[in-house]
Amino acid sequence: MNRLLDAGLPAPRTLRSADDLVAAGLAVSSSELTAVTAAYATAITPSLADLIDRADRADPIARQFVPSPAELDLRPEELPDPIGDHTHEPVTGIIHRYPDRVLLKAVSVCPVYCRFCFRREMVGPDKDGSLSPSELEAALAYIRQHPEIWEVIITGGDPFMLSARRAAALTRELEAVPMKVIRWHTRMPVADPDRVSSEFVAVISSRSKAVYVAVHCNHPRELTPATLGACARLVDAGIPLLSQTVLLKGVNDDIATLEQLMRAFVQARIKPYYLHHADLAPGTSHFRTTVEQGQDLVRQLRDRISGLAQPAYVIDIPGGVSKALASPADVETESGRVRLRGRDGVMRDYAGT
Repeated sequence: MNRLLDAGLPAPRTLRSADDLVAAGLAVSSSELTAVTAAYATAITPSLADLIDRADRADPIARQFVPSPAELDLRPEELPDPIGDHTHEPVTGIIHRYPDRVLLKAVSVCPVYCRFCFRREMVGPDKDGSLSPSELEAALAYIRQHPEIWEVIITGGDPFMLSARRAAALTRELEAVPMKVIRWHTRMPVADPDRVSSEFVAVISSRSKAVYVAVHCNHPRELTPATLGACARLVDAGIPLLSQTVLLKGVNDDIATLEQLMRAFVQARIKPYYLHHADLAPGTSHFRTTVEQGQDLVRQLRDRISGLAQPAYVIDIPGGVSKALASPADVETESGRVRLRGRDGVMRDYAGT
């Protein structure tokens, strides 16, 4: 339970301004953060604010959600649309980057705003909000008109911001479309687990489509008992869970943290799915590791934990081309010769082809 509730104080609210952060003990002065909060949306839910260790200046939860003046350091390589959403948007709300699947951007708001978000220029309460009824119908019509679409990925923003009524209506609309898989991408189980209610879980379930939920989580401390309970409600309803994690300097760029996180996912019945290299979003250079560092961490993971707990390390190619698999290979081939790397790091000749 939240510490403020334990103390008999009024229920806490989401922190949305520089002044809110100062009052909550998460910033020294509002003046140094005002420009940052004016440029990029800010929201820290009570669940996450309560996780932050105020005594730790390097707290990994704070680093993800508390604005920093470093966000105003813009680099030449950074892009307002780093993975090319707009390049592949045939109608409002639809991103059709891969032949067999589309993103449906149902909302542009989130319960929390990650400081490294690749859509930070597109999300927030001052943006367009949810799709209008006419925009949603045009998006659904696009899906109907493209029989090659096998999977619809509902994203945003965070689509779990939809009310149960609207989530139910969207699910029923997609059930009427000749596609097979509905995948929701959300931070809600971590950000505000109580919103992942039994009612909400029931309405996004489907008898005619396979439904998956990808949960964004970057640090093992985010998997609180309340978060695990929200995830359990989804899994117990027959909805498989996948993980989405971003490799972040100062948050999870060490093998002990990554190992603990991946093991915790599996124990919570969440299949580790993607470990994303941080995208080239504006003002996020202080979060990015090198690709070489990422590959070294992935190699260590592979040597330390079960295959069940291995995520795919990926980089989104700027411009929306595709993801690139960045995991280091254990196989070397040259002039018809094959060599295999073992867990001990030794390369051995392989007689097969």
